[in-house]
Amino acid sequence: MSGALLLAAEGLACIRGDRLLWRGISLSLAPGDAVMLTGANGIGKSSLIRILGGLLPPAAGTVARHARTAMVDERHALDAHLPLGQALGQWAAIDGTGTAGVHTAMDRLGIAHLADVPPRYFSTGQKKRAALARLIASDAPLWLLDEPANGLDRDGVALTEALIAAHRAAGGAVVCASHLPLTLGEAQTIDMAAHRPSETVS
Repeated sequence: MSGALLLAAEGLACIRGDRLLWRGISLSLAPGDAVMLTGANGIGKSSLIRILGGLLPPAAGTVARHARTAMVDERHALDAHLPLGQALGQWAAIDGTGTAGVHTAMDRLGIAHLADVPPRYFSTGQKKRAALARLIASDAPLWLLDEPANGLDRDGVALTEALIAAHRAAGGAVVCASHLPLTLGEAQTIDMAAHRPSETVS
């Protein structure tokens, strides 16, 4: 799709401790775009997503976000002691999206029946569905997804793929890192291994 960029990153590098993990990563996303990050465990995919989201400073390079951004990673980012509906409602208040979107999101993720249950009682898959409900209720155009399918069964993975496709079709954009196979349709792939400094390549 054409349109103004939602995200532009140029010449990014990441240092963990005293070690340079990767360098020279640039990417841009317009409405409808998707980028898939690939690479082995520990290569720095999560670090890149956190840099893109403004949660971690890059060792080099720049990031410009031109749209509201929502992230899903291993933390479901919901108050574990509040009923799910209230926990999602807290985020809706922060995002300014209202509670109608919360109910719609829970319905889409198949967890409306858990609205009165605190997330601390959820299974791993239910927690991931709750995190995805928070994501879509945010109404943010730019999604940053770190292992969004972890903990989901086959139906949950298919639902995640459908949510991503619908988001892109509506003009959103996605950066995704996943070890589980995810069908994103037409997407750019960034192989993180190709951006490792030469001295760390075995």
